[in-house]
Amino acid sequence: MIGIFDSGIGGLSVYREIKKLLPHEDYVYYADNAHCPYGEKTKEYIIGRAREITEILVKKGADIIVVACNTATAAAISTLRAEYSDPGNEKTREKMLRLSGGRIDHIRFIGMEPAIKPAVAMTRSGVAGVLATAGTLKAEKYRHTRDTMHGDVVVAEHIGQGFVELVENGETSGPHAEEVVRNSLKPLIDEGADTIVLGCTHYPFLIDVIRKIAGPGVTVIDPAPAVARHLLEVMQEEGLLSGNPDCQATSDAGAKNPGHSEFLSSGPDNILKKIASEI
Repeated sequence: MIGIFDSGIGGLSVYREIKKLLPHEDYVYYADNAHCPYGEKTKEYIIGRAREITEILVKKGADIIVVACNTATAAAISTLRAEYSDPGNEKTREKMLRLSGGRIDHIRFIGMEPAIKPAVAMTRSGVAGVLATAGTLKAEKYRHTRDTMHGDVVVAEHIGQGFVELVENGETSGPHAEEVVRNSLKPLIDEGADTIVLGCTHYPFLIDVIRKIAGPGVTVIDPAPAVARHLLEVMQEEGLLSGNPDCQATSDAGAKNPGHSEFLSSGPDNILKKIASEI
């Protein structure tokens, strides 16, 4: 079973891409919307939430977990791997066996990668834009990736102010959504960005509005498909796939035996269930 979690419903944009590649796997998704957004939370706070959610997902049957949140990946994934991924550590092994009812002795984690490299490679203007939360933009992992880019490309950054709240409220179109998106997108366009990286898993739910405001000359990059492909590769290597190893959405196995998906949340679940049902 694949576990997925996010600060809210944004990680459903990642679930959507994973489901396309792995239609017959079982899923458990956890939206931590009672504690959303993570962007302004401390690293210690996010690590605490990530630990608690990881243990919920393992108890539910997860064998591998996707941290479908850029902020949580930056803040917590190293800690999660240290505490839950090493079967050679006796304490880790005992904890995992206890949590999983003796089923597994360690768990793999897949995180969100800053998609700066493709943006830098694709830009024609020499300016690549990044829309993300404050937590992601100040994270060491993101800054390291940004600072190791070669060439003369400028990486322009802006916080998607109010984007998470729009998506959590199910408001992904209309005049108000356009106004909120325009306020954060315009500074990047004014700097000359012709590629825009979506550095938060909530943002793809606003991609139509983003593209409308950015215009046809700007390429918008959603990293979720790349994360889904990476998950597939890891599951193949670890022998965690169920059914047809090709795992394509068009496969007979995927069409005849769709997997089960369970959606959990720490807060109200009406928007979560609405978007999940649409996906």
